[in-house]
Amino acid sequence: MPHWRQPLDRDQIQIPLGIVHIIDERCKGCGFCIEFCPQNLFIISERINAKGYHPPEVIPDLDCVNCGLCALLCPDFAIYIEDAGTRSPETISLNPKSEVK
Repeated sequence: MPHWRQPLDRDQIQIPLGIVHIIDERCKGCGFCIEFCPQNLFIISERINAKGYHPPEVIPDLDCVNCGLCALLCPDFAIYIEDAGTRSPETISLNPKSEVK
């Protein structure tokens, strides 16, 4: 749901961006990254790794906010995030999960 008002300092806010890298051969398909990503950035892929699991893949239309939660929760260290700078927001949203469907 878009909000009708925005913060007065919106032009000073910078949103961090990250590039998510997934090492498919380390993944055991636990789904922690899919479940706990605040941006709903991951989905289960159709491909199968050498262990027989379906690793996650990143939805290309969404932006990672470089929170690092997926890398922290991954029990197999199969995810790491590269810093990609920052961007200014067009609008400020309190709940990004409600906008992604």
